[in-house]
Amino acid sequence: MSLDEDGETNKISLIMELRKQGIRSNDVLSAIERVPRDEFISTAFKAKAYDNHPLPIECGQTISQPFVVAYMTEQLRVGDRMKVLEIGTGSGYQAAILSHLCRRVYTIERYRTLMRDAVNRL
Repeated sequence: MSLDEDGETNKISLIMELRKQGIRSNDVLSAIERVPRDEFISTAFKAKAYDNHPLPIECGQTISQPFVVAYMTEQLRVGDRMKVLEIGTGSGYQAAILSHLCRRVYTIERYRTLMRDAVNRL
């Protein structure tokens, strides 16, 4: 099995785990499936990209656990005509998820390094 196949298998397992944990929104699950979490973390953690755990990113911060991202996003109940303001861009992963669900996402980050990296990813 290639690395890409492993990643896809891990992503499918994550989606199934999120469903078991109570995430019901197909739109949220679809957004999580479409956004490659492995592109929002350092190479050192790529093998753990689809584990349901937070992972370290630059500036002593973390990328949130996928369940937390899914739960928060589901609770927002965003629609495709809405605009969302996110405080704390971090890796940009949450903003990428939201971008699949609403019209526009505005995001603010206090660390220049994180903001620069997120802009390059998004």
